Order: sequence, then structure tokens, then C-alpha cells
Amino acid sequence: MNAVMVSELIEKTSSFSIQQTFEFLAAMFPGKISFSTSFGMEDQVITDMIFSKNLPITLFTLDTGRHFEETYKVHNRTLAQYDKKIQVYHPNQEKIEHLLTNKGTFSFYESPENRKECCHIRKVEPLGRALKGVDIWITGLRKSQSDNRENLDKFVYDSSNQLIKYNPLLDWSLEQLKDYIKDNHVPYNILHDKGFASIGCAPCTRAIEPGQDLRAGRWWWESNSAQECGLHDSSNDKA
Repeated sequence: MNAVMVSELIEKTSSFSIQQTFEFLAAMFPGKISFSTSFGMEDQVITDMIFSKNLPITLFTLDTGRHFEETYKVHNRTLAQYDKKIQVYHPNQEKIEHLLTNKGTFSFYESPENRKECCHIRKVEPLGRALKGVDIWITGLRKSQSDNRENLDKFVYDSSNQLIKYNPLLDWSLEQLKDYIKDNHVPYNILHDKGFASIGCAPCTRAIEPGQDLRAGRWWWESNSAQECGLHDSSNDKA
């Protein structure tokens, strides 16, 4: 499971549709392919592609404990519409209690280091548990989401998690996402209709103004608007 395999997958699936690629991967890596959803627009499209075809791909989500109410509602609507399971992973309770006891409820506003600490406890560590035994991790990353995603390939080797990431919607536009959701009656987060382009934890996400970068509403108090939470560190992704 390395860069050589990445090259082979890119070559073998070059003429495949997303659906054909899903089916190919599910057959090639039985029981070892997972999709992580945060119930954003991209993730809902991929969820529909998987669930509507009853593909043997595991879905999971990281519940940080600080999602918007609207996010929990779209989670519930998704379960009801497809009648499928989505595995939920929570952060380690002892680490959350230690963080809040020693640094308070909003320590992440105080420094980039504190923010990264919170993201690591609430997201990165649970992700590590979710990806145990997984060979292919499907994501909803798109190039137009931020500058640091422009050079991604559809398949990359994630050295941090020691697996291959597949980014099926990498070249999709926002308009394509909206059209797919409308045409296929896919449940989506209504915050997208209120200017929220990228939706994460409630204290760390706000709506953006027209023309702003799609990630500008995430961790806006930090100087680098393209900041990531640690789940998708591009320095670990190799083509």
C-alpha cells in the first residue's frame, strides 16, 4: 500500500465514472474501504452515490460534540432516507474533560496552538480509530475549496494514516454539486442556503460574503484562512 499502488489505481480507473470506480475499489479492497462524512454538500453527494447503489463501503462520521443543530438534523434525515447505518466516533472523554478543565470552553480562540490541540482531540484522534484496518479512505475534497487542495490527485497516498485516499469529486464545481442534490433529492444542510460554504464546529464556522474563499468562514480569527484542522494535511499526501 504505497505510491506505486496509487499510480496503478490512477491508470486503471482513468476511464471510469465515479460509480464504476467505487465498484472497482469495493471489489479490490473488500471490507477495507470507508467514506468519512461531515454531512456537507460534497459528502451528501457521495453518500447518495454509495447508499443508492447498496455498495459495500462503510460510512463513518466524527461527532466533535460541537456541531450545528442543522448538521445533526441532516444526519438524522440521511439515516431516515436511506435506512443505512453511519458509524459515529466521538472524542476521548477524558481528554475533553482535561482540556476544558485546564483551558476553558473557548481556548481555541486564544492561539493557533490551542485551536490545533482542540481539533486534534475532537477530530484527528477519533479519525485514527475510524481508519484502523482501512486501505482506501474516500473523501469529499474538491480543488476549488482552497488553494492548498489545487494540486491534489484523485488518488494520493496518505503517509500519516498509511492508506490511499480517493477524492472522487476533486474536479467538481459547486454548481455540479447543487444540480446533483436537486436532481436526486438528496438531503442537505440548510446552512448552505445561508452563506455557509464549509461547515464544521459551530464556534469555528461562520457564513462567508460573496466572492470570499470557500474556506474563509473556518477559523476566521486566524491570519491564514486556508488553515486545516489536521484531517487532510496535504504535506502527508503523495501522488
